[in-house]
Amino acid sequence: MARPADRRPGFSRRAQYGIFTGYVIAVAGFLAGAALLIVSIVNPSAFSSVRGAASEIARPAGEAGAETRAAGQSVIAAIGAYFQAGRQNAALSREVAAARANALTMQALEGENRRLKALLGIVDPAVKPVAAARLIGSTSASARRFAVLSAGAAQGVRPGQPVRSAAGLIGRVIETGPGTARVLLVTDPENVVPVRRARDGLPAFVEGKSDGRIAIRLLNMGVNPLKLGDVFVTSGSGGLYPPGIPVAVVTEVLHDGGVGHLASDPADADFVVVLPVFQPVAITALGASQQAAGPAPEPSEAGGGT
Repeated sequence: MARPADRRPGFSRRAQYGIFTGYVIAVAGFLAGAALLIVSIVNPSAFSSVRGAASEIARPAGEAGAETRAAGQSVIAAIGAYFQAGRQNAALSREVAAARANALTMQALEGENRRLKALLGIVDPAVKPVAAARLIGSTSASARRFAVLSAGAAQGVRPGQPVRSAAGLIGRVIETGPGTARVLLVTDPENVVPVRRARDGLPAFVEGKSDGRIAIRLLNMGVNPLKLGDVFVTSGSGGLYPPGIPVAVVTEVLHDGGVGHLASDPADADFVVVLPVFQPVAITALGASQQAAGPAPEPSEAGGGT
């Protein structure tokens, strides 16, 4: 049977005291809460010590919770890294390959810039170069020594003009086309270049030997004054080559002269400059001598070595 809705204690004193005590505790709690609220509003720092004590009591539980969160995050990160390791390794491999290719490209550009700066450093400001170009081809199987220049009549290149690199003389232009020119190298047997010894002006001339070396012939016969390592430069005689361009270094002393190697190997020369003729009147004399000698034989030309 359900209890009736009337909950009056009746005549039980115990029940009456229980209800009264409950009301007293509720009112006392309400008054205490109201008092604490008023005190916290009027003087907020009054309960700082209590808050500090509560924080100290709760600190171990907070530290344990923080360590648990950190450990959980580390585990999740490790699992994620494990599944992403393959993709990351592939991406890193691609980046390393790209960086290696860029490094090689930068090394090539650095070398090219170094050669260009060296080439610019030898240009006399008083003599403006006709053109700057590359050697794009050379004779591959012939006793003659020719090279092909990537500049021609359109750039102002004309037959007879000297061609040099940063290290020394390469040869002279003998034929020109619209965008290319053929260069007779110093190592060609038909090319004779007047020179002088750099340290004392000893006159001589050099001519090619068809094997990549050059012969050094002295003008004054007698006791051979040549020494290994002597450097010969253009003398300016003949009017084609400006004076002072390095041509050859003596590597072998003979009874009537010597044998040397070029100061500038055409095979190692990427960039060259074409210079104006030292004395333009020399072109007329050169043309007359070439007409009297007849046309030169045609060599086979390719992209091989000089």
